[in-house]
Amino acid sequence: MTEPRPIETWLTDMDGVLVHEEDPIPGAKEFIAALKGSGRPFLVLTNNSIFTPRDLRARLLGSGIDVPEEAIWTSALATAQFLDDQRPRGSAYVVGEAGLTTALHDIGYTMTERMPDYVVLGETRTYSFEAITRAIRLIEAGARFIATNPDPSGPSQQGTLPATGSVAALISTATGRQPYYVGKPNALMMRSALNRLEAHSETTVMVGDRMDTDIISGLEAGLRTILVTTGSTRPDQVDLFPYRPTRVVDSIADLVGLVRPPD
Repeated sequence: MTEPRPIETWLTDMDGVLVHEEDPIPGAKEFIAALKGSGRPFLVLTNNSIFTPRDLRARLLGSGIDVPEEAIWTSALATAQFLDDQRPRGSAYVVGEAGLTTALHDIGYTMTERMPDYVVLGETRTYSFEAITRAIRLIEAGARFIATNPDPSGPSQQGTLPATGSVAALISTATGRQPYYVGKPNALMMRSALNRLEAHSETTVMVGDRMDTDIISGLEAGLRTILVTTGSTRPDQVDLFPYRPTRVVDSIADLVGLVRPPD
């Protein structure tokens, strides 16, 4: 067995790793500061497509965590990149919010309700029956169905909220068409993050709190993976999965010492 190559690049999930809603997880501020001080490339990844990187930077800064805007990679950005690769300067009917529409505008996509190339479904707190019905009819008329991520639900201070995966299931049931999901656990999101940083999978680690999204997508992209147990997956659940992370730690605080400056 050959020794693994040194870690040159870091990818980390946001919710459950760095923050719980608006509350910072102990060690998150120090971990990001260590990454910035090391000079090593890193990205904070999130399946949330509601917010732009600028919005998310402000949210994290309010929690005391200073992440540069350019170091935030969302499922909306990954979806926009995918569509730009597939069909440059195409058109889309979007069910989503500013994070998604801004990402699509930035790659030159046109938003339209008339014969779009794609129906693109993302996260929103204001799903409307009218918008979902229009999406169904456009898909029936031939639009290709894309969704930013398959998460069925998300947290809020009031309790569980239906998320993109739940609404996608509704549209799929009505149309008989399954969407192509770009975000985690699709390893495509990891690959797009690596490409953005011009990084190599063999020298990159993915830190996440969910075995069924963060860890499996990192594993399938050829990355080393670290599970923190401050989020969705509890320590007693790890052995229930047919795959394992490279390492399991209590929290992001345990990783601050692993971030080393360049040689």
